[in-house]
Amino acid sequence: MLKIYHNPKCSKSREGLQILESSGKEYEVILYLIHPPSEVELQTIISKLGIPPIDLVRKGELIWKENYQGKTMTDKEIIAAMAKYPKLMERPIVLSEKKAVIGRPPENIKALV
Repeated sequence: MLKIYHNPKCSKSREGLQILESSGKEYEVILYLIHPPSEVELQTIISKLGIPPIDLVRKGELIWKENYQGKTMTDKEIIAAMAKYPKLMERPIVLSEKKAVIGRPPENIKALV
């Protein structure tokens, strides 16, 4: 089953959800601002994405700019920051059993459906 880390207030996330709905595949919606992923879950997501943790960070977010921008951080520290402030995560993220994509642009999701 697919999983989507979704923020209903985000237009790209809503578009991604529509792609999943249209696919006819089973999926689970995770409202990650309400139920944030743990550091272990984030490590799994990042591993499936095949990217460094910093590439999952929304660097334009005020939380990032005020607390982290310009600092030298380890991957573990970046993951901890996203676990503490899930708003820092790019969205939407769609996971299959073996792979994940960031739905920016939403068409990226079609690679999993």
